[in-house]
This record gives sequence, structure tokens and C-alpha cells, in this order.
Amino acid sequence: MVFMKPECTSAWGRIKEAGGRALIIGGGIGGLSAAIALQAAGWDAAVYERGPSLASAGAGIVLAANAMKLLDRFGAGAEVRARGAAVRQAEIRSWQGRLITRLPVREQALRYGTEAWLIHRAALQEALHRCLQPGTVRFGRRLERWEQDAEGVRAYFEGGETAEGQVLIGADGIRSQVASQLPGGLPLLRYGGFTALRGIARYEHPQYTRELGGGFEAWGPGLRFGFSQIGEGQVFWFAALNAPPGTVPAQGNRKQAARSRLAGWYEPVRGVVEATGEEAILAHDLFDRAPLRSWSDGRVTLLGDAAHPMLPNLGQGGAQAMEDAAVLAGVLDPDDIPASLRRYERLRIPRTSRVVRGSRRMARLMQLQHPLAAASRNALLGLLPSAVQLRQLDWLLGHEVPSGDEAL
Repeated sequence: MVFMKPECTSAWGRIKEAGGRALIIGGGIGGLSAAIALQAAGWDAAVYERGPSLASAGAGIVLAANAMKLLDRFGAGAEVRARGAAVRQAEIRSWQGRLITRLPVREQALRYGTEAWLIHRAALQEALHRCLQPGTVRFGRRLERWEQDAEGVRAYFEGGETAEGQVLIGADGIRSQVASQLPGGLPLLRYGGFTALRGIARYEHPQYTRELGGGFEAWGPGLRFGFSQIGEGQVFWFAALNAPPGTVPAQGNRKQAARSRLAGWYEPVRGVVEATGEEAILAHDLFDRAPLRSWSDGRVTLLGDAAHPMLPNLGQGGAQAMEDAAVLAGVLDPDDIPASLRRYERLRIPRTSRVVRGSRRMARLMQLQHPLAAASRNALLGLLPSAVQLRQLDWLLGHEVPSGDEAL
């Protein structure tokens, strides 16, 4: 079946009549979201992406209620729902398949007004890209350096091209070139203690269909496996393996590494790994960074992973980048950009810092190595009432970025 791309219909509206040009470095989720929100706020926003096109490879991403509400405002929500898979079941099981708990996803959908969705990252980026004015993204632009003065900021790219604007936004990821020039640099990245193998496959299992939605996680000592429908006939899986840094399996050995570590696990685990081509398996050590007190300097600021890289254990990396974008667009005043960026930091740093810390705490809990500690964790989780689970995540999933003048 040929997928018919829906039109992007933004509900964002015009926040204020602004003026000025915003230079955004990085064409990922955060950079595209920032351009959408800034264009809706009246800015001339341009995105400079070092790659030759939107990324086509990648993994799946979960979009909780806070992310879906922003995607609806950006105009991309309808396409995400058409191409992705709703989370209608979310189980946690032992590595042998014994049910530990079911997460209250239906209750969350009622409480927050939308289901969570899962989708391929590339499909999400395509949906965001269609909400931009034509020609917004300039591909093949690799930033070398930037300079600023009282009047504006200039970006210098490989090959001699330059661009000028009133504000520069670094949305260029965990090893941000924009961030590398900030005064004092950035703290070192912190290894999370585990490596992730990630794959996408076409795989069917009667217990975990697209119609039923979502999937499961299976937890073992020092090893966790996730299985999720992401739409368009695809399943996304990951294996988080406790390991020393720098021991990522090389291309050509990743499938065998997954096979050997997951031998004897719950049957859908083995089946979906076998259904995945070796070339489709990604492998990365996972890092975060201690929360920053500031990530701006004058007319230059950061957004998303460039500002607050986090471990994936709360599923909020993309969502927090979108929240950054919405808040920044709401407060950015062309008449006083440095003050605007300080306001943006005051609004965002406390929340993103809480997510970074929470994600690291969850990693320690989920990746427990000692069998007795893991068994105790599983027993306690199985006793936790749904109402308590809901309340614990209210601050995270129930958060809504104000729209329009309320953002000021």
C-alpha cells in the first residue's frame, strides 16, 4: 500500500509579530521543531544540516502525551498517527516471560487527552519537515565556527559559505559544534554504564500486533530488551547491555552478540532479532551530561541533546527537544535576544535537569546486575498500584507548554 502523505496543518498559530533571522544548526527533531515554532512566531528561520538529506536510518521513538500535544500544535500530529502505532499495551516481563506489571497506558491516555505513539525516527523527521516553509533546511552545511557581536551572529561553514542572523541555535546533538565554542566549554559526557543494540524489522507476533499497539520490555540481570510496534509494518527492538565503555560490537558481529546475550529469553525476543538484518542493527554506548546552569552566551543558545543529553530510560529525549523549541519561540524577542535567552534558560533548565537526573536513576534501577536485587525490584514493581504509577509520572507526561502570549 502506498502511504499518502497528509498535509501539514499547523495549530500553532502566530505567537507574536516578530522580526529577525534565526540560524539553527542541526536538522534533527529539535532543529526542525525549533524552525516550525519560530516561523509560526514570525521569524525567518533557516536550518543548516551537515548531512546530504534527512536521516533515513535510525531507530524507533516513543512520543508520550507531552510530545504528542506539541506535534499537534506544530501540525505534524496527524501524520505521526497515520504512520505510527498507538501505545495500547505496555508490559514489563522477566527475561523468561513472566509478567511483572502492565503499565496503565489506557488510564494515561484518558488522563492526558491523547495516547502515546511509537514511530520510526525518520518518519517523524519527515512529518516535521513537511510543516516548514519550502527551502527552510539547507543540507550539506557543516559548521566550522561562529562569531557574534552586539548586532548579530555569523556562522561559517566548510567550503566558505557564511550565514548571518540575530540568533544562533545549536540543535546539533550530543557532540555539538556550537556548544564547543561556548565560554568554558561543556562538562565531559558521562557513560551510562550500558551499550544499546537497536534494530528495526518486519516481524509479526499474534500477541503484539499494530492494532493492539505498543509492546513489552523484558528485564534480566544487567540486560533489558524492548519490543515495540512503530507502524508501517515495522517493529523496533533494543537491547541495553551492561558493559564497559568502548566495547560496542563491530558491524558484522552485532546480531551474533544479541543472539548470545539473549539465548533462552522470552520467545518474541529471539524471533525479532532473527528477523533483523545485520546491516539494520545499530550499536552505541549511551551517555548523558551533568545538568548545566547555563547553555547560552549572548545571541547563541543550545537546544535538545546539545543542551541536556539524557539517557533514554524515560523516553523523553525528543519530547524535551520539542518543549525547548516551543518555549524558545514563545519568549524570543528580537529587541533583546540575550535577555530572551536567559528567560528561556530559567524556564527550561529546572525541568530538563529533573528529566536528566530521573533518566539516570531509572537506568540504575532497570539495569540492576545482581539477581537478588533484580528479583526484589520486580516484586516491588508488581505490587505498585496503577494509581501510584500514574501520579509518579504526572509531572513529566502531563506537562503542557503554554501557547501564545501565555508563554511569556
